[in-house]
Amino acid sequence: MARNRYDVDEQLETPFNFAHLKRAFVYIKRYRNKMIVSLCLSILAAIVGLIGPLITQRALDVTIPGKNYVGLVLLAVLLLVCTVIGTMLGNIRSRIMTIVGQNIIYDIREDLFAHLQELPFSYYDDRPHGKILIRVINYVNSVSDMLSNGIINFIMEILNMILILIFMMIVDVRLTLVAVSGLPLFMALIFAIKKHQRRAWQDVSNKSSNMNAYLQENIVGARITQVFTREEENAGIYDRLNQKYRKSWMRAVRFTHLVWPTTDNISTLVRAAMFVVGLLVLDPATVTLGTLAAMTGYASRFWQPIMSLSNIMNNFINNIAYLERIFETLDEPAVVHDKEGAFELGEITGQVSFNDVTFSYEEGVNVLEHVSLDVKAGESIALVGPTGAGKSTMVSLLSRFYDLQQGSITVDGTDISDVTLRSLRTQMGIMLQDSFIFSGTIKDNIRYGKLDATDEEIEAASKTVCADTFISRMDEGYDTEVNERGSKLSGGEKQLISFARTLLSDPKILVLDEATSSIDAKTEALLQKGIAGLLKGRTSFIIAHRLSTIRSCDRIMFIDDKGIRECGSHDELMAKRGAYYELYTSQAG
Repeated sequence: MARNRYDVDEQLETPFNFAHLKRAFVYIKRYRNKMIVSLCLSILAAIVGLIGPLITQRALDVTIPGKNYVGLVLLAVLLLVCTVIGTMLGNIRSRIMTIVGQNIIYDIREDLFAHLQELPFSYYDDRPHGKILIRVINYVNSVSDMLSNGIINFIMEILNMILILIFMMIVDVRLTLVAVSGLPLFMALIFAIKKHQRRAWQDVSNKSSNMNAYLQENIVGARITQVFTREEENAGIYDRLNQKYRKSWMRAVRFTHLVWPTTDNISTLVRAAMFVVGLLVLDPATVTLGTLAAMTGYASRFWQPIMSLSNIMNNFINNIAYLERIFETLDEPAVVHDKEGAFELGEITGQVSFNDVTFSYEEGVNVLEHVSLDVKAGESIALVGPTGAGKSTMVSLLSRFYDLQQGSITVDGTDISDVTLRSLRTQMGIMLQDSFIFSGTIKDNIRYGKLDATDEEIEAASKTVCADTFISRMDEGYDTEVNERGSKLSGGEKQLISFARTLLSDPKILVLDEATSSIDAKTEALLQKGIAGLLKGRTSFIIAHRLSTIRSCDRIMFIDDKGIRECGSHDELMAKRGAYYELYTSQAG
């Protein structure tokens, strides 16, 4: 699919609308009390700061002409006090909003991570993991300031404008009209820039996502890159992606940097107009030096919130694309989930039934059709057949990693779609083909599915699957640190650790998907002896291409042609001389 390519831009299904921003208020409402306190502090700081020009006007028009030196000192002290109080209030407000911003980051990341863990395998199959990662880290960091400081600053700057207008009108209404005369021109220019700016920042978002996806893919595949000496080719691809990101960034920044000089130039022209009007047009008797000084001071302050609002709007526009991506991820449906009214599956014996099961990964292309089978509790079932026939699909359906299109699967007579996922999967031990090892100690990896397991239980499970032998030879034993994906371990060692992890959970239903594919023949023989006792009393499904490992299973099912082509014990199928016989003899020969 196109979205699985690192070099294809992601397309948003719907254009941005302010309903997304309204939706983001879910996170803001949790901290509304702190934000109200912050807003009040900002208003107090603004009022205290606006006293300054009035003090200046008083000094120029009254105190200095009257040679009142004591009054001048008092005014200077008052101005200093106002400045200190305003600074202190601003610092307190900044601390509060820093805490709020970090809490919002925490909440969004928690929701994203929880939702990502519920999404089906198909979601991760269809997307480069780097594009998922950048949403949880980079995009959340970007939008947090917009949702905390951005909202408060937006409200505060509007209030600032209103307060400044009030103070200006108290000083001189005529010059106030001159000060606001540049607003229509400013609004026209901003709206002309906004549309192009949003598109430019969306393009930056896409190019950044592409670059991170390719970087993540190459870190994971670093060994293959070196094996095939692809360093130069890969560097060239990354350079092209990096160049595209740089060009898109520079284009977006050009639009962003048009806002500040536009605002600054209009502000300068307006203040110049105030001097011209005040000195040449209006009556000099009514426009004193103090009045002009106060009004130009207020005019400068009046355009500061306008410039701040422009920057806030820039911030909104720049981060709206990220907010869209975050909500797009949160809106991704968790196809496999607990349905309404789902109940806990009690302790099971392990009886399993497939009833007329049909399933497809892609619409119209069935992998399984009308499959029915009954498995008794404690019975061992081997699934064999050609690659892609549907063996792994059957055990994935039993584990509810995917939901059926038709039919049902029951465990102890209970439809698995009616029970909670957790109550089903906690009673299943599943070992997939990919023996994933997490960063941490070997003991942590084995204990992954049973956090309350004792050291003795961990060692017992490891001995059962013959993992204790190589673990004990390590310098730190079970406390040996391993890297992500187990890069310091061999393929066989990783599978043995994964097997111990699966067995430790003491499952009622055991699923082994190519569990011995990376284990040598000698270790495999020991492993078969070790797990023979474990399989007793447990229902087990074993997928294996090496047929010598499943001869002792109660029943062997040959999966092909979208269903069960043959079924029986090893001896029965060999006597039948059908598809299983041909496969077995070709391996033995």
